[in-house]
Amino acid sequence: MTRRIMIIGGGQSGLAAARTARDAGWDPVVLEAGTRPVGSWPDYYDSLTLFSPAAYSGFPGYNFPGHPDRYPARDEVAAFLNGYAAWLGVDIQTETRVIDVSPTGPGFAVHTDDGRVLSGDAVVAASGSFGHPVRPRFPGRDKFTGEVLTVAEYRSPERFADQRVVVVGAGNSAIQVGYELAGVARVSLAVRSPVQLVPQVRAGRDMHYWFKTLRLDLLPPAALARLFKGTLVFDTGTYRAALDSGRFDQRPVFTEFTETGVRWADGTTEPVDTVIFATGYRPSLPYLAELGALDPTGLPLHRRGLSLTHPRLAYLGLEFQRSFSSNTLRGVHRDAGYVINVLSSRVATTALTDTTRK
Repeated sequence: MTRRIMIIGGGQSGLAAARTARDAGWDPVVLEAGTRPVGSWPDYYDSLTLFSPAAYSGFPGYNFPGHPDRYPARDEVAAFLNGYAAWLGVDIQTETRVIDVSPTGPGFAVHTDDGRVLSGDAVVAASGSFGHPVRPRFPGRDKFTGEVLTVAEYRSPERFADQRVVVVGAGNSAIQVGYELAGVARVSLAVRSPVQLVPQVRAGRDMHYWFKTLRLDLLPPAALARLFKGTLVFDTGTYRAALDSGRFDQRPVFTEFTETGVRWADGTTEPVDTVIFATGYRPSLPYLAELGALDPTGLPLHRRGLSLTHPRLAYLGLEFQRSFSSNTLRGVHRDAGYVINVLSSRVATTALTDTTRK
């Protein structure tokens, strides 16, 4: 009998799960809240480009189109995923938001916002984190009269022209957005530790070539942390030149908001128009709250993407789930192969046990 696996989320992680499950003999059903199976890519800021070349951004058997050394833009990624979804030929149900997952026998009942209840022998939660950006708490936030937003809400620089803007964060999004805004506004990056810029190209090869060749992509997060301190930001030289020239600067993160701005770490205050938090995301898994699969802060209880509370529940697309590249286009299929293989084994073991008992 064909086993059915319910995959929640139709972005890169959900599609990777569907591909791997299909090839392993499952009947995958992908439930995507959006209108297309492209995840959150259309909702990112307009100028976003990948920091991995096209050659390292494709899927097994389905290459990213165009010159392999170019860095694809946001809309190209969405188009790539949409094409991949059609190529897969599996059941993908868009405009279907999952609101709850409950146990039923050894499997699960998946409840959708249109009142349906779908059953599956296993579930993969691959709904990403874009809907749950981190919003750090600072004293004085309530009295600040300027604008506060997250990078998830940022689209383009035009409306920030001539403003004083502080971007909080030291990762790729913070650098990209800060650099772009510096063309129309006065910008500072507020960081807990200095931005760690890494040359995009070494010895004529993109860093992703070296990550693959040296197998750094496969290192567990703890081992990688020992090699690199802080968040790596790949740079062609543009960001370094901009920081060195004063196009925008970086300084220790402010300690509090004032009514009209921020108080910096050295005690000085400054008027600020807008603060943008580019401080990462947390997994968006509200539909698992009643299942008991999350810790008190809403994070999944898992090891390497496998639930610690329910043996037939797995996750994909978590940051550093198994390696540095776990939640990237180039790495998610490796994680998908791992969790689907374990789920297949667990379901087969249960079926064998049931047969033996009969």
